[in-house]
Amino acid sequence: MSASMTQWLQRQAAVRDRRGLVRHPLPRAADEQFIDLASNDYLGLAADPRVAQAAAAAASLWGAGATSSRLVAGTTRLHLDLEQELATLAGMETALVFSSGYLANIGVITALGGPGTLIVADEHCHASMIDGFRLSRSRTESFTHNSVAEAGRLLADRREPRALIAVESLYSVLGDEAPLPALLALAEEYDAMLLIDEAHSLGVTGTGTFQGRGSVAGTALAGHPNVIVTATLSKALGSQGGAILGSPLLREHLINRARSFIFDTGLAPASAAAALAAVRIIRDEPWRAGSVHSNAAALADGLTAVLAAGGTTVDLSVEQTAGAVQSIAMPSAESALAAAAAARTAGVRIGCFRPPSVPDGISRLRLTARATLTPEEIEDSCAVLRSILEELP
Repeated sequence: MSASMTQWLQRQAAVRDRRGLVRHPLPRAADEQFIDLASNDYLGLAADPRVAQAAAAAASLWGAGATSSRLVAGTTRLHLDLEQELATLAGMETALVFSSGYLANIGVITALGGPGTLIVADEHCHASMIDGFRLSRSRTESFTHNSVAEAGRLLADRREPRALIAVESLYSVLGDEAPLPALLALAEEYDAMLLIDEAHSLGVTGTGTFQGRGSVAGTALAGHPNVIVTATLSKALGSQGGAILGSPLLREHLINRARSFIFDTGLAPASAAAALAAVRIIRDEPWRAGSVHSNAAALADGLTAVLAAGGTTVDLSVEQTAGAVQSIAMPSAESALAAAAAARTAGVRIGCFRPPSVPDGISRLRLTARATLTPEEIEDSCAVLRSILEELP
């Protein structure tokens, strides 16, 4: 490595260390006994025997990998079945599966973007969407989080012939909802497409007969010509991959123009089969989504009681969100990291989000309520967090 590059890397490492922003992968054992409040396995399907067996059977039949891109030899019957059933679950016309949710967002944004498309994006959009904005060569304007009025002003001033409004239905750090009905009205008024990332809502949100089918299914947004949905298969579905859902015309365009689809090896058959099994479980067992919400309420109540009794400088308000994610604002990146490490030592795995991963720049502990958490695990987790947070200055 060149001397100049080495010196630059050393300076970058020193800055990260000084700011408390050093990150390391944390390996986990297959048989570990942690209480899991950190993963995105919201419905507990990653280890569900039906999902695991579907993956194993597909690997035995089709092999370990897709062997090529989807347009050469990488499409199997599993991919097509998954796309059809995923679209039905979410209330959209068609779906196209990618090898990750990250690539799905990049694929749709770059395929629809360009100098003729204005992108109006919520300032809390995920990094995968932001990277798509940058790669698309579109003029991109961000609006204050969940401000429909500001998004409207940006659209009113547009000079491009096309426009794309980009949001998440549930945001990944704060766990709050986007005002989707108002945003749809905005898209209709200004002839714009509304791109909704359902990464954290598919499998979790939805009401009545649509419980667990996401924030779009069963609403006026489902199948609407101005709506595009992206989703991941690696969170509530417990597998791996991503998808874009919309009209047949959009699907055909993406097959021919989305570079992250055309030039990428297809989703592994085992992952496709696992996701397909998970889609069917979500359809047939809506109680899982209900358990996420009841556990989220119990966790939020328990955390509020813990923090109120702790007498710390931590914000005492822990409100139940619309999904699985609950967050606690921390005084600093260092305190967040120390708290997460102490919880791990005590047998509770929690998320630690520090800049630049947090959209508001405030380091947070992020806890996810999973369908399979027991009341005892929630109580024990809150007790562990109390002992840790009481030690904060």
